[in-house]
Amino acid sequence: MPDTRPKTVIFACVHSAGRSQMAAAFFNALADPDKARAVSAGTQPGPRVHDVVVEAMDEAGINLRSAVPRLLTTELAQDAAWLVTMGCGDECPVVPGVKRDDWPLEDPKGRPIEHVRLIRDDVRRRVEAFLADIGFGF
Repeated sequence: MPDTRPKTVIFACVHSAGRSQMAAAFFNALADPDKARAVSAGTQPGPRVHDVVVEAMDEAGINLRSAVPRLLTTELAQDAAWLVTMGCGDECPVVPGVKRDDWPLEDPKGRPIEHVRLIRDDVRRRVEAFLADIGFGF
């Protein structure tokens, strides 16, 4: 019997407080929830999502106020179909059987809102292209 559970995509950055949170939120807003869902994780999770990221995502109609950074572990990654990394480099685990991609995105931490909007829009474009490529969206 084929596995019909939704696939998990992990978006990972260092603090799970910016780029990966934006990517997971856009993915979950755009993907078919019967096919896939996304989670955000980090190699050194911060205490909360960056305020400027929350503000930028609010402007895009997505509320990240209750999002919580979480630790990227091998156990979390082993059930994933994809691991998309964003700046965690060698700290991100290599998990056999998990497809992997890396998006070179600037960290929004400490950036002005105008700059974070550019990062947010880049993240959204990448998520849309990723969903089109893997067939889990729209």
